[in-house]
Amino acid sequence: MTTRQFAHKAAQLCLEVKAKDIIILNLKKLTTVADYFVICTGESDVQVKAIADKVKTEFKKEGIHTWHDEGYANRSWILLDYVDVVVHVFHHEARLFYNLEKLWGDAKVERVKDNEKPVPKKPAGGKRTART
Repeated sequence: MTTRQFAHKAAQLCLEVKAKDIIILNLKKLTTVADYFVICTGESDVQVKAIADKVKTEFKKEGIHTWHDEGYANRSWILLDYVDVVVHVFHHEARLFYNLEKLWGDAKVERVKDNEKPVPKKPAGGKRTART
């Protein structure tokens, strides 16, 4: 798996736990710190942990372990360092404060969207029809 594929897989795993505003920063031409940053937002400290846990667990199943992780105690910003790809899972306020997108403003940005079709809503009043 290339580092780009790894970053995209990490982003998809974040989506599975309903992470918001997911982006991938391509840092290859800017630094040797990492090739890619995956950045996303969770709406609560519980969700921030759940997103980070999902990424760690799924990669661990493939024999891929973090080189370093931090932020689990506070849960406002959990960092999962896979050396060439670093996953940043932020609580909304922490993401605004640290503003990595601005710090790495010269990086190429790729927004990751959920491509799933929305589930149709049931009719109002809870009545079931032949189609629901």
